[in-house]
Amino acid sequence: MIFSGESIYKSYGKLEVLKDVSINCKAGDIHGLIGANGAGKTTLFKIFLGLVTPDSGTVNFFSTGAKKAGGIIEKPALYGYLSASDNLKVFAGIQGIALQKKQVIEALHRVGLSQDRKDPVSNFSTGMKQRLAIAIALLNNPSCLILDEPFSGLDPLGIAAFGEFILQLAEKEGLCILLSSHIIDEMSRLCTHLSVLKNGKIIHSDSIDKSTKSLLKTYRFYGPRISESKVLKRFGAVGERNCMKLNIEAAEMPQLFNALGKEQTVVTSMIPDLNLDGLFKSESK
Repeated sequence: MIFSGESIYKSYGKLEVLKDVSINCKAGDIHGLIGANGAGKTTLFKIFLGLVTPDSGTVNFFSTGAKKAGGIIEKPALYGYLSASDNLKVFAGIQGIALQKKQVIEALHRVGLSQDRKDPVSNFSTGMKQRLAIAIALLNNPSCLILDEPFSGLDPLGIAAFGEFILQLAEKEGLCILLSSHIIDEMSRLCTHLSVLKNGKIIHSDSIDKSTKSLLKTYRFYGPRISESKVLKRFGAVGERNCMKLNIEAAEMPQLFNALGKEQTVVTSMIPDLNLDGLFKSESK
């Protein structure tokens, strides 16, 4: 175990923001946290990073490094008029580190940025700014990385590329990563565990395999003129042109595909949709 947050409570006046929240994470794990706006995700992550003090509960990092956790809360806080290298040096100084040129190059290379760029980071794309912010968060080599909505502002290609980068940090470097996002498909691809926060309480927490198994009941079927399929319509699919959406149990899949084969309907791809509404209505564990 690298990180453990146990029985976290936090209120602002009469508003209960967090109620008995517990989350833990091991080395190499990516623990995803999802929930509606206002559920308490950002407050929880600020508590984990020591930026907010909980009313009660404990936060423990089981590592020996000088810095227990690094993170990005909401948007990266960078000096837009400085270069990437100069940003690193400034934030390293704040953390009590004097980076040498070689260390700056290594830090930039670690997150996939070139040391050759000397222009202000205000010229950088959103994805490049996110990578630089992570390079800063990883100064002093923390064992835990906390990322609050890191895909915000990225296009689909940027989301995929940044997701691969996060996977590498967990799988190749053994970082424990806590991640929040509204992009459920990406969360299901990246995370090893998933927790759902609703009105300040964890209403679901499990491995991603068990979580997605309970949620994967809706699929999008794509194919040429697939909306003309009588089989899909018989199963209750709705849609138009080349896409049909269908709620179906896994046990019914063989029967469906057998019927589609007889009908000679071509399915070029089938993409699952996570049923978040169903998850938010789950009972507390």
